[in-house]
Amino acid sequence: MSDEELQALLSGDVDLDSIDIEESPKAKSSTASETVKESSSEGDEHHEENVRSIVAEPPAANDDNKVIGTLDDVTKDSEAKASEIFDSIDRINESLGDIENKINSDVKSNLEYNIELFEKLSNKFPKIEAFKTALDNNKTCIESMENITDNIYVNQDEIMMIMDKMQYQDIHRQKIERVINVMRSLALYMNHLFSSSVDDSKRTSSANHIEGDKNTEELVNEDELETLIASFGNK
Repeated sequence: MSDEELQALLSGDVDLDSIDIEESPKAKSSTASETVKESSSEGDEHHEENVRSIVAEPPAANDDNKVIGTLDDVTKDSEAKASEIFDSIDRINESLGDIENKINSDVKSNLEYNIELFEKLSNKFPKIEAFKTALDNNKTCIESMENITDNIYVNQDEIMMIMDKMQYQDIHRQKIERVINVMRSLALYMNHLFSSSVDDSKRTSSANHIEGDKNTEELVNEDELETLIASFGNK
């Protein structure tokens, strides 16, 4: 409203219905503030809905969801299976060692004896091809035997590497056991911290709603309270 319109209004010469009253800056500020509050409230509700949708419900408190018990089972099974694997690897390593000993003690000595014999026979009877063929076959066998022995050494080295890697598995098991011990210590500490000499059966019941609670749908409002009082008066 301008100054001329204000003077005319005071003198009574202006129709109030014809005046275009502009909203004051204070009113605009109040409206804008209410809009921001509404937007903020909607944003908070949307955020809470997102949180509720993201955060899963806690698991049921049953035997299947006992954390410490589950970890105990894991470490127990892990230790048992690791022991079985070590035993199997040890048996394989022993078997390879036995094969190596038999090759070096029996097969190698027999092949060397055959080579020495057929060399003598081949030199003494050069025209007999069977002696030379047998000599070549035994030399081929001893070369194959040496290759087999080399493969045994390689496999034994691989077995040792596997056993070294299995040590890490045992270290992981020990780490889990350490976590179990820490969790058990914390659980015992928390139980001791929240313990009380007052029996729960002797405690007063908690109030359904206190000042500051937002969810008060179970409480009656003023209109419902007046209606309730009026109904008592009519009886």
